[in-house]
Amino acid sequence: MKREVLAPAKVCAVVVSAFFTLLSVSCTKGSGGESVQGLVRLKFEPLSVPVSKVAGEEIPDTNDFILKIVAQDGSTVYDGPYGRAPEAVSVPSGSCTISVRSAEFPRPAFASPQYGDDRCIVVPAGGEVSVELVCTQVNSGIRLKISPDFLTTYPEGVLFVRGEDGQLMYGYSERRVAYFLPGNVSVVLSDAGRETILMTRAIEAREILSVRMDVAASQTGGQEDGISVRLDTSRVWTDEGYVLGEEGLKGDSPQNAMTVALAKASVGQKDVWVSGYIVGGDLSSSDTGISYVPPFDSATNMAVAARASVSSKSSCLSVQLPAGDVRDALNLVTNPGLIGRRISIRGDIAAAYFGLTGIKNVSDFVLY
Repeated sequence: MKREVLAPAKVCAVVVSAFFTLLSVSCTKGSGGESVQGLVRLKFEPLSVPVSKVAGEEIPDTNDFILKIVAQDGSTVYDGPYGRAPEAVSVPSGSCTISVRSAEFPRPAFASPQYGDDRCIVVPAGGEVSVELVCTQVNSGIRLKISPDFLTTYPEGVLFVRGEDGQLMYGYSERRVAYFLPGNVSVVLSDAGRETILMTRAIEAREILSVRMDVAASQTGGQEDGISVRLDTSRVWTDEGYVLGEEGLKGDSPQNAMTVALAKASVGQKDVWVSGYIVGGDLSSSDTGISYVPPFDSATNMAVAARASVSSKSSCLSVQLPAGDVRDALNLVTNPGLIGRRISIRGDIAAAYFGLTGIKNVSDFVLY
């Protein structure tokens, strides 16, 4: 019954556009009474918007977004996955740069859209700041649609897509989008030891350029055939539609698991997958009834949350651990090292278990 994978999977929330809400709620005082620190709280609020779904691409998971907070003096306050960030981050008062990226993008790559945003905020002494980071695509893409005539005419030819940050070989049977940093991108034909630049186009962030490559018949009988380049579209297209917010489709597999927030809004759903981080155990019905650090006394329950740093009961889901393999593998009495681990759980969503929306009748799980 127990299944464990070594590499993180893309589960939980499906997000392309998002808001971060940051709130400075407290500060400390220096020796002279001046304010030197602010406490910043982060919240990821998903939006339901249409996005493009392309063969070979994955919808990014908000927990895997890379969050970086840099203070005014250039020191890094936090640099890591959003899902691992503390609920409250202590930030020096003054200006502060916040950036978020769905993934690193060091060089051109197929099927690798990158989403993110960058903002500079000022955290006033003793004040409060709210900032919205709208995460849109920050790199650009190009897709070639190569006609059969092109392959017949240039059977030994090789196409490259070349940008300022590198190049990718584009096979005749390739269907994926090639992603580059915004800037000039060229389509180059290498044939019989000679390179020919077929086209060059400046593409911007959020832009996906679809180019059809044809071989045009010569208008005069004595010349060789030429190459026809036709631009089909110049913005994010929707060959396949995917709409964020189609929550009814979530929960059918560990890779397509419900988020904690969605599970709380889906009471009554049975035999569904929910994903989160194991944050505590020893649940009770009191408002603060969760223990977050070992040792633990109860083997029958635990709590999961959207982030590993959660320390508020109201932010958690309770999980009932049935006797048998599930309890043996997941109880925190004998497995305290599971705290902070990411997990997908299959079970029924109950309205109340120890004062929280809960998961009961757990029949399967995957640890990451």
